[in-house]
Amino acid sequence: MKVLAVTACPVGIAHTYMAAENLQKAGEEMGIDIKVETQGSIGAENVLTEQDIAEADGIIIASDKEISKERFVGKKLIVTGVQEGIRNPKALIERIQAGDVSVHQEGLVSPEEVKQERKQKENPIYKHLMNGVSYMIPFIVVGGLLIAFALTLGGEQTAGGIKIPEGSIWKQIESLGNTAFMFMVPILAGFIAVSIADRPGLVPGMIGGYIAATGSFYGSEAGAGFIGGIIAGFLAGYIALGIKKIKVPKAVQPVMPIIFIPIISSAIVGLLFIYVIGAPVAQVFEGLTVWLSGMQGASSILLALILGGMIAVDMGGPFNKVAFLFGSAMIAEGNYEIMGPIAVAICIPPIGMGLATLLNKKKYQENEREAGKASLTMGFFGVTEGAIPFAAQDPLRVIPSIVVGSMVGSVIAMIGNVGDKVAHGGPIVALLGAVDNVIMFFIAVIVGVLVTAFLVNFLKKDVADAAPVHQENTDGGAATSKETSEQPADQGEIHKLVDITATNLMETNLTGSTRDEVIKELIEKFDAAGIIESKQAYKQAILDRESQSSTGLGMNIAIPHGKSSAVKRPAVAFGIKRDGVDWDSLDGTDAKLIFMIAVPEESAGDAHLKILQMLSRKLMDEDYRNQLLEVTSELEAMKLLEEIQ
Repeated sequence: MKVLAVTACPVGIAHTYMAAENLQKAGEEMGIDIKVETQGSIGAENVLTEQDIAEADGIIIASDKEISKERFVGKKLIVTGVQEGIRNPKALIERIQAGDVSVHQEGLVSPEEVKQERKQKENPIYKHLMNGVSYMIPFIVVGGLLIAFALTLGGEQTAGGIKIPEGSIWKQIESLGNTAFMFMVPILAGFIAVSIADRPGLVPGMIGGYIAATGSFYGSEAGAGFIGGIIAGFLAGYIALGIKKIKVPKAVQPVMPIIFIPIISSAIVGLLFIYVIGAPVAQVFEGLTVWLSGMQGASSILLALILGGMIAVDMGGPFNKVAFLFGSAMIAEGNYEIMGPIAVAICIPPIGMGLATLLNKKKYQENEREAGKASLTMGFFGVTEGAIPFAAQDPLRVIPSIVVGSMVGSVIAMIGNVGDKVAHGGPIVALLGAVDNVIMFFIAVIVGVLVTAFLVNFLKKDVADAAPVHQENTDGGAATSKETSEQPADQGEIHKLVDITATNLMETNLTGSTRDEVIKELIEKFDAAGIIESKQAYKQAILDRESQSSTGLGMNIAIPHGKSSAVKRPAVAFGIKRDGVDWDSLDGTDAKLIFMIAVPEESAGDAHLKILQMLSRKLMDEDYRNQLLEVTSELEAMKLLEEIQ
């Protein structure tokens, strides 16, 4: 018998490889030929081939995230959570042996799959919408920038404003930009539908989106715009998904996703928009556009306040995306005065925080001052996320400051009739000629940036830079170097665990009585060794990871880990809690062997994640775990950890 498996967890680190190792080990003990594909944070490994799948008697998907099942059509398939792969690998294999497994068919889902999908779709509407938006944004950015280039380099001043001469190359570039804009709504709708129904949703989604954007289909001068596109996307996705679940003869199943589902769902969505939905939605969208275009005085200021606050409050998150999408849609309708204030608000948080670090260095640690330089650059190019490192370390002072600054800048832009023809923000769009009333644009940006910088520095307290760690000699002098065993290697490529750990990062007798106390104890090790720049920021990263799912892996093991900009270089701290501590482990055992991983934000996916994979696999060896529990000194522990490579 041959069994295949795929393991994955949301973070793609320890649980992925623990499940894979346990399934592999169980298969070997049962005399089963088993191959396991891991889909971790470093990508898919040990990938299942077409021949593997053809020869398999059954497949196990042990995952807490979405795994494509198209390649397993016609095979016996178990879909379960990654914890089952860790805790009950033999039971899963025994089910395949006993034939207690349904055959996976395209369009049909088992109760297990339904349960897993419900778990994965906690906020499906937002997930599907953002999938469409993420694919749409490149089209509107490229379209807008092409038009901006054409106007800047090929435009001529006339009585009616800047015009591009007919027949010139710049007129063709402008046409290319307009073509990119034409794809905006179909792409939005198409990829909303793909998020819901996978590839069978693409065609009906894009067709529905095109009809939504083209009012001539339903006798309207104006199309239904992005609102119609969103409706078309969700409609197409759920219709395609419903058709996928219809039971059909086996002979028809292979062509369902490429012929019947797209044809039927496209016809339904298209006809619904032409005869039922299109005209009413177009009227609503046209009325909304007219209302926004006519906003003056207090009402326009209120709109600017709302949009500016939404852009800044989560720096690229849901509120930011909704406001950005709204402004982009107004560009397509010829209303540039909505995107103008948004374009100003977009760049104020990163530029404001960058300026704040320059104005008062005493209030920022070295890593924050370095982040400030990058933040200035990101702000120039309209990347609001440049302010995130500051907000993560001090949200109560930073977020109110950037929100107020963005709201002020947005209001000034609205009052100054600043328009933006490009779905983007920052000084870059003004320099490319995409902004109307450039002087007021820069005034709005400068005032908003100054408000942010002065407000955040007023709220912040002075901080002392973290002093370098020195080891005192017996004669009272500070040591200028340390032994290799007392300092983790600082190198780009990591081949074994001891490359990123050291004896001064170990504690063989942890004293904490709770999980959080043990976490704090190991973080102190990192801090004393100069691995991290902010204990608070790194601890928050650890706790954020624990909130997703416990890193207590069972078998008396816990591997807490976190990515943070407060981490200078990858490192591992190791501790032993002799009597154990409750870590909400998968098998209910207390954690006695605790490995804490510190990872710089920018190192995600690098070689150090391989170490975590090897660590997880090595700890499957019960004899090795017992040897670790018996060590009495950090040097003994270091010697044992050298085996992990």
